[in-house]
Amino acid sequence: MAGHITHLSLVVFRTVLMYVLVFGVMRIMGKREIGQLSIFDLVISIMIAEIAVFALEDPERPLYDGIVPMITLLLIQIGIAVLSLRFRKVRLWFDGEPSVIIRNGDINQKEMRKQRYNIDDLLMQLRSQNIDSVADVEFAVLETSGKLSVLPKDKTLAGEHPAKDGKSKEAVFPSLVPKVKYEALPLPLILDGKVDDHNLKQIGKTRFWLKNQIQAKGVQDFKDVFFCSIDHRGRLYFNRKKDY
Repeated sequence: MAGHITHLSLVVFRTVLMYVLVFGVMRIMGKREIGQLSIFDLVISIMIAEIAVFALEDPERPLYDGIVPMITLLLIQIGIAVLSLRFRKVRLWFDGEPSVIIRNGDINQKEMRKQRYNIDDLLMQLRSQNIDSVADVEFAVLETSGKLSVLPKDKTLAGEHPAKDGKSKEAVFPSLVPKVKYEALPLPLILDGKVDDHNLKQIGKTRFWLKNQIQAKGVQDFKDVFFCSIDHRGRLYFNRKKDY
């Protein structure tokens, strides 16, 4: 009887210890929701859970057989997270890039095949956002977490609902007429001091033009810009680098 009580006490102790350890590790890893975990974070989380199970299954196994691998995975996750903050290429390698699934109501079938994302998945995620038809979608992006971000068509700005005087909204508000090549979502032009030449080419602009734009805002060099983007109306969003 005493042996059973001792064994039960040991199991309870190990269970509580592993719970506290796993909880602490997950808290240190960050506060992203489960649905927003990247593939890398998900793999780390699954491995930590499996290690905890192995440590609990065999009471005769030393606790450090579970603690050491768990701490090792935590250090790997923290190290990769730090590198991802400093280097965009590392972030893209581990987290991947968002995929454009719908552009201006047109489904990108090639990208869907590449991501192994079928039409049923697409329609289901559209319905979950109260969108019944693909034709009502201006832009849809499959995020690295697997979530579909959707920008519905703005029928008012598109001129489909004319003003009371019979003129379209673009006629009433000429400043809304696109000044650059049309893109439904803002295009990043500068990311952490580095110019995205591909996006610049898409809007038909050059580095010289971009340099003039940031200099007009009081910044002399690209490296002093943290983030800069342009939307389909030609409006430039600008965020200067800050020293903390």
